Amino acid sequence: MLGGIMRKLPPLGALRVFEAAARRLSFKLAAEELNVSPTAVSHQIRQLEDMLEVKLFERGTRQVHLSVAGHALFPVLRDGLDRFELAIADIRRQQSGQVARLTSTVAFVAKRLAPLAGSFRASHPDWTLRLDASNRVVDLEADADAAIRLGSGHYPGLVSEPLFADRFAPVCAPRLVPAGFSDLRQATLIHFDWGTARRDGSQAPVWRHWLARAGLEGIDANAGLSFTDEIHAVQAVVAGQGIGLLSLTLVAEELASGILVQPFELTLESDRYDLVYSPRMAERPATKVLRAWVAEQFRDGDCRSVRHAAAPAS
Repeated sequence: MLGGIMRKLPPLGALRVFEAAARRLSFKLAAEELNVSPTAVSHQIRQLEDMLEVKLFERGTRQVHLSVAGHALFPVLRDGLDRFELAIADIRRQQSGQVARLTSTVAFVAKRLAPLAGSFRASHPDWTLRLDASNRVVDLEADADAAIRLGSGHYPGLVSEPLFADRFAPVCAPRLVPAGFSDLRQATLIHFDWGTARRDGSQAPVWRHWLARAGLEGIDANAGLSFTDEIHAVQAVVAGQGIGLLSLTLVAEELASGILVQPFELTLESDRYDLVYSPRMAERPATKVLRAWVAEQFRDGDCRSVRHAAAPAS
């Protein structure tokens, strides 16, 4: 029952037999796959056709072909059975402790962890990596095996392993590179609205602080475009909408490829990234696997190949 409505489905066994026969286009090969006789396969499909009141196969002397109805039904069943198989495999891995759950902010998961996920599978093929992208602070026993957090590095009651410090700097598309500091007066500034994101009360890396460090006056540090989602701010800068004061960690790939450039060397130091986990989870296989993988990915710190576009101070 679902929402008070009973599903009216044929027997799942018959649907599975049809899927195998449709995939192989052979009752004999389907029988071998399912470890039954070809007669049993033919009987099940006949029953299914009678129940649906439609022909699913066009039967020839030595081969079978899908009918119009068979062509419509086959991909739906195939995709559904594929999902069943994946879900069951996932459940089995969870039961055997073979799922490693790592949580971090939405921006860090999207920009840094997701592109690295394939390396996890390569080094730990028997494990499933589950990335939880969330800006909330999750329970590091109930909801995750470990977290990568940006902050002061002080997490009472938890173990923290330093990874690297973040830095913020103006970045932009190559066509928007300013000739000098003074050109920022005509530029559209792009901001990430930190709001209440800094729970520890530390200073947020914002344009006002960077402009003060640069000794620039007469620029409205709040003007331009502001986003409450850090990824949206990055996307606006990539799209050439203006110059953003962004995390060099989050735009590392764009800087390395030349999609974005960093026109000024002056940066604002920010918080550091730590791998954080509960001491009670330290000896769990999932936590050990995550510690090894994260250490391998960031063992040299947040190494980047940053493209600077020379812009003389003026």
